[in-house]
Amino acid sequence: MPAAMALPTSLQVVLGLGRSGIGAARLLHQRGEAVLVLESGDSPALQQRAAALREDGIEVRLGVPLEPTSFSALPAPPARVIVSPGIRWDHPTLEALRQDGIRTDGEITTAWEARGNAPWIGITGTNGKTTVTHLIAHLLQHAGLDAPMCGNVGFSAAELALERASGQPPAWLVVELSSYQIESAPALAPRIGVWTTLTPDHLERHGTLDNYRAIKRSLLERSEVRILNGDDPDLRSRAASWDHARWVTASSREQARASGFEPHLWIEANQVCQANGPLLPADALAMPGAHNRQNMLMAVAVGLEVGLSAAVMHEALRSFPGVPHRLELIRRLDGVAWFNDSKATNYDAAEVALNALQGPLVVLAGGEAKQGNAAGWLAGLQREARAVVLFGAARDAFQQLLRESGYSGAIHTVEGLSEAVPLAQRIASEQHCQAVLLSPACASFDQYRDFEARGDHFRQLVQSL
Repeated sequence: MPAAMALPTSLQVVLGLGRSGIGAARLLHQRGEAVLVLESGDSPALQQRAAALREDGIEVRLGVPLEPTSFSALPAPPARVIVSPGIRWDHPTLEALRQDGIRTDGEITTAWEARGNAPWIGITGTNGKTTVTHLIAHLLQHAGLDAPMCGNVGFSAAELALERASGQPPAWLVVELSSYQIESAPALAPRIGVWTTLTPDHLERHGTLDNYRAIKRSLLERSEVRILNGDDPDLRSRAASWDHARWVTASSREQARASGFEPHLWIEANQVCQANGPLLPADALAMPGAHNRQNMLMAVAVGLEVGLSAAVMHEALRSFPGVPHRLELIRRLDGVAWFNDSKATNYDAAEVALNALQGPLVVLAGGEAKQGNAAGWLAGLQREARAVVLFGAARDAFQQLLRESGYSGAIHTVEGLSEAVPLAQRIASEQHCQAVLLSPACASFDQYRDFEARGDHFRQLVQSL
């Protein structure tokens, strides 16, 4: 490693050399801040990333543990510490920094500070947020608006802010926001906030469902316009606690009122309706599942707020290609449809896929298991899956879970997807199944970098059959 630069007394310290950390470091540097990146690892890949940042004049130190001594060794306390989403917000070292009066912010705060006058559409939720984010961006872009998508999907928000720093600001920024990003960015206040669903997730990080819900809610409370999914049981049960919100429902207006809220958009006689009449056909979006009608309604509510016409949105919805890794139809082979649902990283998301597709199915599940209630997922497997192929670190635990639930189909266990795919093809043929569904109900980190890498591997395996 080259000799360290002399560090200034007013310093922004970025933690982590992942994509979001690199984006934040480059953005702060571009905005004239003195930046130091600290990374606990020291692999060849990290050394390459560090070298690229150093070439641009950004100081990087590898092999530095996230401990108070790493900061006390600096010539002066940093002005601020920027935290990547993968680092716990309540990490003891971060808590110690705050007690010492040092400001800590999530990396997405750097993008918010650099936004100029571009309004944000912030989308959050346990499940559905990626589809809704893609749908909103598609609607706005189809209408000719400059509305790039970023955040917890595609570009990091900091990367996008850096790319757009010297040009015309976007008309809108469509930003997917995880609970990790929201809890670390209390200044973030979107023009439009969208909340898709709330079910238990990330409890190993947030501790309780109440904490997790409060983090999500804080984003909507800071949003000028609040759009909520009235079909989500948890959100609907708290409808009375919102002083103003725009609720959407795939049910009728009367059913919504009986549930305790006045809908902004609803479905009646297969039409998406608002107070002054029908807007567009409810089947405009050709994606399976009742949950995708809810996703469509939330996107249409945003489109109306932005000023899009019903005709433009109808045309855009009909051309929407779907979202990679979320009930993505890869191909049909010998009468069997193959779906990539790698984005289903918890029980609830995997249950949604089972509700959307009609069996008999062969389901591929496994990976790094999360906490959660598996009852709905197990019931869906019993109803729709003629066989389940389990892979990855969770395969033995899932096998026990299925047996204890009384699952009556066949259960197979394999090491990974390379074995699971050809086995699923054989089972689907022998058992006359309509589809093979990869819907892991698990995180991917036991075998893959992320759920996208897992889904890409599955797609490659299926396309080579």
